[in-house]
This record gives sequence, C-alpha cells and structure tokens, in this order.
Amino acid sequence: MSAIKFLTAFDLLAFNWCLGLPKAPQMALISRQISRLGDGGFYLLVGVFLAIFESESGLVFLIAGLFAYSIELPLYLILKNTIKRDRPCESLSIEAYIVPSDKFSFPSGHSAAAFVFAALIANFYPDYAEFAYGCALMVGVSRILLGVHYPTDILAGAALGLCSATFALSFLPTLVTF
Repeated sequence: MSAIKFLTAFDLLAFNWCLGLPKAPQMALISRQISRLGDGGFYLLVGVFLAIFESESGLVFLIAGLFAYSIELPLYLILKNTIKRDRPCESLSIEAYIVPSDKFSFPSGHSAAAFVFAALIANFYPDYAEFAYGCALMVGVSRILLGVHYPTDILAGAALGLCSATFALSFLPTLVTF
C-alpha cells in the first residue's frame, strides 16, 4: 500500500470514528466554541493585552507573534490553494456542523494558528506550555468533530504552525533590537 493510500485510509477511518461517536452531535456544540479560538481574534487580543500589561516581554511576545503569523498565513494560503483537498463534508457528502470559510481542507488554518500561539506561549511563558499545547490540540480535534477536516489536515496545520513559530523565534534577537 502506498503512503498516500495509507494516509487516505487512516484519514477516513479516524474521521468516521470521530463522527460516529454516540455523543458527536453534543460534542459539536462544544467544538464550535473551541474552534472559535482558532479564528485569530483571540490570539491578537492576548498579544495586545500582554503588550500593554507585561511591558517589555509582552511587547516582544506581540512582535514575535505578528512575525510568526506573517509567515504562517501566506504559507497556509499557498498550500491550501495549491493542494486543493476537498473538505470531508464535500467529498464524503456529509453535513458538517458548521459552514467552513472556504472549500479546501489541507492544511487546517485553525490548527496552524493555534500551534503558532502555543509555541509562542511555550517560549515566553513556559509554565503555561502544556495548557497552550492542550488548547491547540483541542482546536484541531474540534475541527474534525465539526466535520470540516481530516486528521492529517490537523497534523499538517500543527506542523506548519510550529515551523512558522520556530522560524520567527529564531529571529527574536533581531526583532527586539530595532
């Protein structure tokens, strides 16, 4: 079995298992709220809040975050519009619990954004790293439970977010000496 066929079979199995859970409709209600964290406004709000109330470290956090997202977002859009993988709700003819913002699913932008934020929190506020990564994982899983992403979409989004944050953080000394 080729790697692509294996991943496709895994995606279908895991996706169908998640949506086949007895409490899937009830979990969708909670998943909607969790998924909203990945919309981006929350991350900007936290960054601005920290910049105002944490003085220097908060401002550096905000600058690093803006730089990381300026890397992640274009890469996400390029990948999504190049790969053009249909969402499960499109290709499997199922009804998603939300209306997705666009047609394609790979990679998950919500997961990418959540993992950028988690990596930044882990770098600047290491005591909250586990919580931040747990929240990022919940954002990713919520997207599966809502019927708009396959598991590999989430993994790719997480990898994109972590790589974007790591790259941005590698420039941190340059960013703060402007």
